[in-house]
Amino acid sequence: MQLTEVESKTLLKRAGIPVVDTRLARTKKEAIFLSKEMGFPVVLKIASPDITHKSDFGGVKLGLKNAARVGGAYSEIVASIRRNYPAARIQGVSVQRMLYCGVELIIGVSKDPQFGPVLMFGLGGMLVEVLRDVAFRIVPVTRKDAGEMVREIKGYPLLQGYRGQEAVDVPFIEELIVGVSRFVERNPQIRELDLNPIFAYGDGAVAVDARVILEATTKF
Repeated sequence: MQLTEVESKTLLKRAGIPVVDTRLARTKKEAIFLSKEMGFPVVLKIASPDITHKSDFGGVKLGLKNAARVGGAYSEIVASIRRNYPAARIQGVSVQRMLYCGVELIIGVSKDPQFGPVLMFGLGGMLVEVLRDVAFRIVPVTRKDAGEMVREIKGYPLLQGYRGQEAVDVPFIEELIVGVSRFVERNPQIRELDLNPIFAYGDGAVAVDARVILEATTKF
């Protein structure tokens, strides 16, 4: 059972994993209200348990700077998804504050039939699909394991502050990896988990998007 982005982030937030505040708007009016409450600019994304790649076919709108743009974006997203995914169950749209982009990372977990949960770390965003610059460990992952994973990826110089860019908070990233490992270990009903992208900064990191898939018999 795949949770929506809002459901996934709610579950992760309860476990102490840093995620950007994301709320569900079931109507255009709610989307505008939440946007004003959070503060512009905001991001809207389709909220549907049937859609994984939300950016396909207009399911995501970025950098919305006022109420009029939010209202228009809500209508465009819903219309586009209904046109391209007529069978998809639409709960509304998620609303979140737009953050400035740090170094994009990914932490993912999937269950291997033989070894159980396996944790992945690497460069995130679209880079994970293009470069596949990732490291793997079997859960549970120790702090030592996490440190090794961070330094194994070819993109590690980016985390150190490549060509004058701000270095990211590597100890925080290591703790985040360990935290995700503990979360999955304590919740065996999780079949898959993706935090992508994670924006990493000089003073921490936060997951901008999240996806959790539970075992079919699990009730959320």
